[in-house]
Amino acid sequence: MTSDLKKRFIAGAVCPRCAEMDKIVVYHQEGKDYRECVSCGYSDVMHFPGAGRELETRVNKTEEEKKAEVQVIKFPASGNVAADPKTKKE
Repeated sequence: MTSDLKKRFIAGAVCPRCAEMDKIVVYHQEGKDYRECVSCGYSDVMHFPGAGRELETRVNKTEEEKKAEVQVIKFPASGNVAADPKTKKE
């Protein structure tokens, strides 16, 4: 190990071997991520699954997709009060 290796404790992590909580440190060495228990000495390489597809949101849509979703809503003219039976003039 190099002298500039930074090991970080992971809060709430439980060791798979000794079941001690808050004894796991993680560090990166030679292109790999490792976890290690400072209590019993358990150590292994961590494997992270590949990134899945990004969920579609309004933020990551193209301008064309945003414009295609726009709908025009027409309201009745405000002067046509007689069309609404609730607003009869007396």
